[in-house]
Amino acid sequence: MTVAVTGSMAFDYIMSFPGKFADHILPDQIQILSVSFLVDSMRRERGGTAGNIAYNLALLNQPALLMATVGQDAPEYIAALRERGVDISGVLQLPTEFTASFFVSTDRSNNQIASFYTGAMAKAGQISFANQNYAAIKIAIISPNDPAAMVKYVQECQELGIAYIYDPSQQIPRLNPADLVKGIEGAKILIVNDYEFEMIKKQTGLSSADIQQRVETVIITRGEKGSVIRTTEAGQGSSLSFREIHIPPAEPSRLAEPTGVGDAFRAGLIAGLMRGYPWEVCGRLGSIAAIYVLEQHGTQRHSYTRKQFAQRYREAFGDAPELEDFVSYKK
Repeated sequence: MTVAVTGSMAFDYIMSFPGKFADHILPDQIQILSVSFLVDSMRRERGGTAGNIAYNLALLNQPALLMATVGQDAPEYIAALRERGVDISGVLQLPTEFTASFFVSTDRSNNQIASFYTGAMAKAGQISFANQNYAAIKIAIISPNDPAAMVKYVQECQELGIAYIYDPSQQIPRLNPADLVKGIEGAKILIVNDYEFEMIKKQTGLSSADIQQRVETVIITRGEKGSVIRTTEAGQGSSLSFREIHIPPAEPSRLAEPTGVGDAFRAGLIAGLMRGYPWEVCGRLGSIAAIYVLEQHGTQRHSYTRKQFAQRYREAFGDAPELEDFVSYKK
């Protein structure tokens, strides 16, 4: 069984600003904001939500079907993921387009200002779950992508009976409230960061309790504070029980760049889910996957063996019975 990964494939232009953005923004003049930041470095990296998640799943030996659109400039990117073991049969290359591009500046407090050029991603709706071997898909993740494509994928997953993780994240402002609610209601898991969760509440008018009633599990990432998993589980008889699980962060050996950390967390979490591990272990796998990205400049420059990964887990959180299975797991 495989994980279907939908979302963007993009090139990231990552820039570093040596100061703090907050020192150069006048709150009382925000309505006429006009600022320019002189950055002292820039790199071009392979990225995008779907590309990052698929890359990290491959490191974790989890089969993944990548469903994304790219342009004429992406043959090497596609080849690199194929070499890692990602199934790229769901990738659509458009010869007259350029691959989506993400431009982000990060200050020394790890605050970010970003812009995104859609490029080939705007045609993501040309990809369909109906054209994939969807019977082999155990779960899909609908991560940030062309908004119309995200709406389409929600509809297709619901019609085809594919369980999915709903990850609207950066596209919350572009999705209308009805589509957001539909995506949440049909999902097995909703995953967003704490700021995005508040955006969903504002956009839809739903309370935290309202959202929890519409989806089995809500996962809220909180950066250096870790994450929270709120899940409704079957109890005795027909009763349901609610659990809130706090997942601690792992400690990085150094701080380099936060771009792509959330995508790695999702991959670690999904790898645990696919193996049937308890939430406490799944969340911690996500925390470990995240720090590998945080320690590097670039979202797909890190690498590790599962034995090395398990050792970092033990160092951060102690031993867990599932780690032996994790190390010996075969596709």
